[in-house]
Amino acid sequence: MTAERIPLIAGNWKMHKSVAESESLVRDIINGKRPSKVEVMVAPPFTSLLAVARLVDTSDVALGAQNMHWEDKGAFTGEVSPVMLTDLGVNYVILGHSERRHLFGETDEMINHKMQSALKHQLRPILCIGETLEEREAERVFGVLEVQIEGGLSGISSALMENVVIAYEPVWAIGTGRNATPEQAQSVHRLIRDQLGIKFDKDVASKTRILYGGSAKPGNAGKLMAQADIDGLLVGGASLNPLDFLGIVNF
Repeated sequence: MTAERIPLIAGNWKMHKSVAESESLVRDIINGKRPSKVEVMVAPPFTSLLAVARLVDTSDVALGAQNMHWEDKGAFTGEVSPVMLTDLGVNYVILGHSERRHLFGETDEMINHKMQSALKHQLRPILCIGETLEEREAERVFGVLEVQIEGGLSGISSALMENVVIAYEPVWAIGTGRNATPEQAQSVHRLIRDQLGIKFDKDVASKTRILYGGSAKPGNAGKLMAQADIDGLLVGGASLNPLDFLGIVNF
């Protein structure tokens, strides 16, 4: 983490919280103690986006969506477009989450369509990448991440990269209670930054924020954030409890 990369703590609420529960949670986050030099984002379920948008509108908490389709409109039953998200005041959109890849069959090509569409509509995409336990044990971490980076960022210019956030989420550490050690996470973040330098240039690599996502909690947030190439955290389960989430924000 450097001075030019503002830390980002992003809460992915996944398929949790009613509208009333979402409003209560985001009020606690807005009213809680938060460092001025840390950016906070919450990504509620689609059903709560409007309610949460109204509450964060006058705060410094950013609003994110958990997914989107790449088309502006059309016969895509059950999908949500980037136009719909910007209409609500959404700032960020999480794309390529491991659950979307592994449970819903999203490919790098599909994710790239979404990345390009998000940037076209002035949304800041958070591109999630990460390896499974089998891939890690087979020592394929770098190869897997290289393919995901190349595929997800295909056709995206260096200029647009200032609006892109990368999130490294080892699949084996999501929702399992297991997590990479700070040193393990740092080594992979360094590889990702090096790959960005090869694909773009050192300036892009040095400015791109890379988050860690994988069972982040108050007890390990500080050690993770102390690593040179970890610029924030993509928080799952702990983001559903305001005390836990604020504990992470105040790493």
